[in-house]
Amino acid sequence: MLPNSKPQITKEALLAKMPVVDRNKYPLIIIGVRGYYADTMGEPGKNDRGIYDDAIFIDSPNVFAAFNGNTDPSAQYRLGLATLKTGVWYAHKIGLHKGYQALSQQMGKVTVIRDGKGEETDYLGINIHRGGNTTTSSEGCQTIPPKQWDAFISLVVSEAKRLYGDNWDKVCIPYILM
Repeated sequence: MLPNSKPQITKEALLAKMPVVDRNKYPLIIIGVRGYYADTMGEPGKNDRGIYDDAIFIDSPNVFAAFNGNTDPSAQYRLGLATLKTGVWYAHKIGLHKGYQALSQQMGKVTVIRDGKGEETDYLGINIHRGGNTTTSSEGCQTIPPKQWDAFISLVVSEAKRLYGDNWDKVCIPYILM
């Protein structure tokens, strides 16, 4: 369910594949790569659900850090489950998810594809939060394994404080899903 190592890609290689984002306005971004381990985990060549076969990165002028992640719902094609569409989402800020600090979709709408129902665009609670040990704990959210979560959220918060000062928990942190 979890790869043996964290994603191994250079900042330059990742950013070369990324859509354009105004880095002067948004110096802190989160980048998700769906199916990062598609050939080494689960069914070969497929992005699987319910395993941490994706990658999530933090990028700022001061930090580039890689984490294992999940960008898909945990369950296999249950009617109505949400899968976030790829793209640039100006929708997240540091907030709460079930009582603990996470990246919360409060700043804008996102578009998901719902199993068996098609697309939906709205404020849908597609957060970036801690996953589980025996499940990725996602009904559409982006999740980080529990052993990596504290390092991930601590780094996001420290960079937000460094870059935005007193407004650290009020600013949009773009999430790019590729």
